Amino acid sequence: MRKYELMTIFPTEEDKYKTGLDAVRATLGEFGVEIEKEEPYGDRDLCYEVKKQNRGRFLLLIIKANPAKIVEVDRQFKLNTNLLKFMFVKIDE
Repeated sequence: MRKYELMTIFPTEEDKYKTGLDAVRATLGEFGVEIEKEEPYGDRDLCYEVKKQNRGRFLLLIIKANPAKIVEVDRQFKLNTNLLKFMFVKIDE
């Protein structure tokens, strides 16, 4: 299993944030991804409009995952309407 940073951006509305975060956690759990750490970055302005949103709530997750599962997780995240943007970055150890 490799370590990754997963940066996520959710809408700032509390109900959409909670729904999106629950869906992200459920998806990660479904594919056997272990969440090591969650680090909230708060609400910030976006450089450009994403899904008609100008602000987003940022959350950094440190995860351990099988590299083959990242592709499937990526596909599921694209279906989550309460997740504005996300990016996986492999952490070199």
